[in-house]
Amino acid sequence: MMALSLPLPTAAAGALAHGGGVVRGADPAVLACVHHADTALTLWERPMPDLMRCLAALPASRLPSGRVLVRREDAPAALTRLLGESPLGDAPLTQALLADMLNLTQRFAAIAQTDRVDIRLDKLAHNACWKFHRDHVRLRLLATYRGPQTQIVPPSHSAWAMTAQRAYRGPLEELAPGTVALFKGACAADDCGIVHRSPPIAGTGITRLLFCLNLPSEASPPPWEEAR
Repeated sequence: MMALSLPLPTAAAGALAHGGGVVRGADPAVLACVHHADTALTLWERPMPDLMRCLAALPASRLPSGRVLVRREDAPAALTRLLGESPLGDAPLTQALLADMLNLTQRFAAIAQTDRVDIRLDKLAHNACWKFHRDHVRLRLLATYRGPQTQIVPPSHSAWAMTAQRAYRGPLEELAPGTVALFKGACAADDCGIVHRSPPIAGTGITRLLFCLNLPSEASPPPWEEAR
């Protein structure tokens, strides 16, 4: 797959909404605004009704999951194998999910200027990352393919949310279905990062499907090899 080279958007590049360290828009180029000094989160707000509706209709037992650390050029082979070895079946659905994951992986790699990406597809039926927190990374991309979306807190209420946790009753935004979120984390700068959490779902019977992209770290799995 051809590597993407993405220009940094300007106000003239399209309709962008910027406030509270968050930049949002309907054009995928909005994601690259994360490099702006006053931006902590970029949101590509896109509708994905067909893919999300098909995934929502599946039994949770058929949802794919897995994690790989890959070079950019190996992402198509690695993700094809990951989905091919899953119980997902349904060739058109598999191809649609694969195409979207590859698109996001290439965009993340271009923006983060990395040759390797830690790719994680999580099937979640528990309260993963339910606490309000900032990510201790430089950059992280999140996209929820099924179930409730990531919830974010306005910067003015960050301290309250992180202190009160379950008792927090302030403003809370759940991202719109299909939204791609690119977070700048605490490793990018001191106290940087939008406070957020995964929605608590334990005991609800809900199963989420979360796609997460990170730079390589000590927590990453061994590098993926095609012959493995």
